[in-house]
Amino acid sequence: MSFETLSPTARLLIASRLARSIGQGALVVDFALYLHALQWPAVAIGGVFMGSLVFSAALTLLLGPLSDRLGRRRFLIGYELSQLAVASIALSTAQPAWLAAAAVVGGFGRGANGSPGPFAPVEQSWLMRGVERRAGGMVFSINTAMGFFGMCAGAWLAALPSWLGGPVPAPQDFRLLFAVVLGGSLVSLLLLWFARDLPEPAQEPRGPEGEHEARARENGLLRRLVAVNVLNGVGVGLVGPLLAYWFKLRFGVGPAAIAPMMALAFAVTGVAALVSGRLTSRFGVVDVVVWLRLLGLLLLLPMAFAPSFAWAGGLYVLRSALSRGTIGARQALGVSLVGGGRRGLAASLNSVSQMLPFAFGPLLAGLFFQAGWLLAPFVMGAVLQGGYLYLYRRFFLAHDPSRRR
Repeated sequence: MSFETLSPTARLLIASRLARSIGQGALVVDFALYLHALQWPAVAIGGVFMGSLVFSAALTLLLGPLSDRLGRRRFLIGYELSQLAVASIALSTAQPAWLAAAAVVGGFGRGANGSPGPFAPVEQSWLMRGVERRAGGMVFSINTAMGFFGMCAGAWLAALPSWLGGPVPAPQDFRLLFAVVLGGSLVSLLLLWFARDLPEPAQEPRGPEGEHEARARENGLLRRLVAVNVLNGVGVGLVGPLLAYWFKLRFGVGPAAIAPMMALAFAVTGVAALVSGRLTSRFGVVDVVVWLRLLGLLLLLPMAFAPSFAWAGGLYVLRSALSRGTIGARQALGVSLVGGGRRGLAASLNSVSQMLPFAFGPLLAGLFFQAGWLLAPFVMGAVLQGGYLYLYRRFFLAHDPSRRR
């Protein structure tokens, strides 16, 4: 399956993600650095990230199931309108209360590779419409790859503050990046306006007993998914959101060095997402996720102990490709565990069960950083992610949609 063979609606959704991801790529590099330039303490920076994730998780749990009943298009259009509002606020003021509120609602700096924040389950369930379950890994991997390519472009733009303000940019040098977010949301809104949201086809009745058994089986799988995602959420949250800030604290580098490194990581990760999507059709979603992420996990501690920015950055690029290139495959597995009428619910639970634990990671990492313990988050994150990979394969190998015949 290629981009050309996708339905017109799927292509519009993926193009919308690409437009949205450019601003996200700029802010994943620079938003924490912007707050640091405004002299926010590390714990406050972590607290804003935590607040954003908690807010997003609360909405996610509500919106996914609602979209199963009310349709998807209106929700994603509403998301883009909210992004236009918060980007305008951040572009016009650095007043702490207004900036924090805009960051919480807009998810600034989270680096979600084009995902529409709490509306991600809506996008996922809409994208899966009309796609065979066996092909889901490839479709979602294409979607993920386009997000990372957009993040790459945005990360290059994150060097703007250094180009404008020199090695130590002033706070006002960062503000222009919110115009990038604004422009991306305008393009994404236009693309979504032309996307069609068709209802799910009616499913064959299974009878009271068959329906009860199917629902019980699906609920059991969703409970397992939530359990393993808690481990993954905390483990990734300890490392990911404040990584650009960690590079500054550990090696004393700024946007001029961090932006090109992260841009390269996003580009390589986009290619890895396409490769992993093709691998799922041959080896199955679960094995591709587990083995690629395991290789990425083996690079986590060497990156944390690297003696120079060059070594740490190089290991980060490789780790990003191996670990985050499987995001699309993992999303495809989540929505394949249930029938078409419950995909929004499944996608919501998949997101929230990672997002809420993930929300505590930046706050804990901020506390460690403020205490001078720059390595502790990596050690804790490695242990938790290892446990996640073991349980993920144990729970879901038998339910892999790519292995079903």
